[in-house]
Amino acid sequence: MTTATEPETTRRDFLYIATGAVAAVGGAFAAWPFLDQMNPTSAVLALASIEIDISSIQLGQQVVFKWRGHPLFVRRRTPKEIAEAKAVAMSDLIDPLARNANLPDDAQATDTNRGTKPEWLVLVGVCTHLGCTPTVSTPQAPQGDYGGWLCHCHGSQYDTAGRIRKGPAPQNLAVPPYSFLSPTKIKVG
Repeated sequence: MTTATEPETTRRDFLYIATGAVAAVGGAFAAWPFLDQMNPTSAVLALASIEIDISSIQLGQQVVFKWRGHPLFVRRRTPKEIAEAKAVAMSDLIDPLARNANLPDDAQATDTNRGTKPEWLVLVGVCTHLGCTPTVSTPQAPQGDYGGWLCHCHGSQYDTAGRIRKGPAPQNLAVPPYSFLSPTKIKVG
């Protein structure tokens, strides 16, 4: 027996609750493929971090690796390239920020802030203008005016620290998160 203040539970109430529960579960099952497709693929997850042996990279040489689907420039700079990069005044730079994932967002784009060891420079090789891949400058094949990289698409030029110096690119080449595991091995990502 129920009192006047308590409503009687009917079969209709049970059907409403059961129907709502089935609809909620069905909606979750229907939505899952749409949500799951936003997750990174296994190929991207596999490349989330890589270890690179740098022992064979010669002084003045750059090697390109693939990281997260983008080119990754690893360059062993010469003392001359380091000196040229350190001599650049901050007022000469288009982008004053280091864009180094290993440092705070507001770190200045000094040569010291562009890497962890002066001899080694690790950069994501994607032009910050339209996402092209810049070509490296070498003594045998000079590219641009600053000895670094040149994006042929629109003429953006980067110096030996990967900082934008000329052209339409708005930002310096990005420095990914990386660390030295040993003197001859780095981990990126």
